[in-house]
Amino acid sequence: MAGTFSRIYLQYIFAVKGRENLLLKTWREEVFKYISGIIEGKNQKSIIVNGVSDHVHILVGLRPSMSISDLIRDVKNNSSNFINKKGFIKGHFEWQDGYGVFSYSHSQIDEVYKYIQNQEQHHKKITFKEEYHSFLKKFEIENDEKYLFDWLE
Repeated sequence: MAGTFSRIYLQYIFAVKGRENLLLKTWREEVFKYISGIIEGKNQKSIIVNGVSDHVHILVGLRPSMSISDLIRDVKNNSSNFINKKGFIKGHFEWQDGYGVFSYSHSQIDEVYKYIQNQEQHHKKITFKEEYHSFLKKFEIENDEKYLFDWLE
């Protein structure tokens, strides 16, 4: 019997609403583990979840039966509910609308993994806005600044 075989690797990038620095180090890792659990619960492969106080990077091995947008919708909805139920912040937590998603080959996974793993060090040199624009340029994605994230200057 024929089967379906695939290797689809995607990196998602998304930000806290208003790009506020709300993902505090004291509980950030717990949220990242929770996000990984959401992905695994959807029968997808969570390779790494990491980020800094205002945004998150996720590297996923995606099965073709899962929609790219459905996975990130569920990750964002369920993780924001988790953050709110845990009371990690005063007030209501939300992720910003939209996200970036970028595809990689199997040979690039180690490099992307290391990049995501080193977000703290990386963002000592470059802002999230600069980083995000570099992804759009690298992947040749035309964009209009008014449809990108709300940038705090």
